[in-house]
Amino acid sequence: MKFIDYVRLHIRSGDGGPGLVSFRREKFVPRGGPDGGDGGRGGHIIFRASAALSTLLDLRYQHSYMAQNGEKGMKKKMHGKNGEDLVIRVPVGTVLTDTNTVEVIADLDSDGKEVIVAQGGKGGLGNQHFATSVRQAPRYAQPGLPGEEKDITVELKLLADAGLVGLPNAGKSTLISVISSARPKIADYPFTTLEPILGVVKYGFFRSFVVADIPGLIEGAHKGVGLGFQFLRHVERTKILLHMVDVSVDSPGDPVENLEKINRELSLYSPELMKKPMAVAATKIDSADPEKLDALKRYCEAAGVDFFAISAVRKTGVDKLLTYLARMVEAGAAMAEESEK
Repeated sequence: MKFIDYVRLHIRSGDGGPGLVSFRREKFVPRGGPDGGDGGRGGHIIFRASAALSTLLDLRYQHSYMAQNGEKGMKKKMHGKNGEDLVIRVPVGTVLTDTNTVEVIADLDSDGKEVIVAQGGKGGLGNQHFATSVRQAPRYAQPGLPGEEKDITVELKLLADAGLVGLPNAGKSTLISVISSARPKIADYPFTTLEPILGVVKYGFFRSFVVADIPGLIEGAHKGVGLGFQFLRHVERTKILLHMVDVSVDSPGDPVENLEKINRELSLYSPELMKKPMAVAATKIDSADPEKLDALKRYCEAAGVDFFAISAVRKTGVDKLLTYLARMVEAGAAMAEESEK
């Protein structure tokens, strides 16, 4: 299944049905009063989060949605049928934004959470409501109100506890394949991973946390270079960021400069990202350049950043890293609960 995390839609809720102009016509009531019923409400457009979905692929090929109109009022003061609501299912973690005003409409961050994005138009009143002592046979009824029309940006931001970030080919996919049941494509060349991958890491008794393998970032990612925007949005929800830095003999560039490069892109995209807890994992230490490994370690110690040296292939240092991540995720969850009280 192709991973789609951004679409734009045009939506329109249903119009309200018009009220009816009608009079009682019974055999022994030659001058019956008004009995026109009210029009039905137009259908709402509702977005609902579903844990059964993991991508916005279903929305990619249909960009316009319209709910059903309400029906006209009926005789004998009977109410017209309401238009059927249109429910659009999206993955948990979807953010809805008004494309024109850039105002966030809703963050559907839990299974079953829903929001009415476009209200159906109210049905018009039938002529029964307009009878007075002066005008006993009103020949007027209200038209139904029009539905709402909007342009909506639908954006999926993955709900992960820990996010793996780094340059392409830093070893993120290899680590996530080792610590979870996720099986990303792995090869020794840049941009193997072209879409975010979630892995569930189990530890202890009945405990787990979710790790996101964010595809490799490059310089200029905050401007959308490469697939920058598509990748960076998925970092925003994580509780902790783990920088993965290749220190192998064949790794390009200086590891400290590579780390700073990624941090710069995160900061330029959103300064809030730099407030998240961060740690650094030196990767591929089974073929490490000792000078690169030592330089990165000293840099992290001086900056007060937690540092780990790992080889995902040989599972060296992986258990220690997972214990740390689990502890940080639990601490982040506890802080979030406290802030909500």
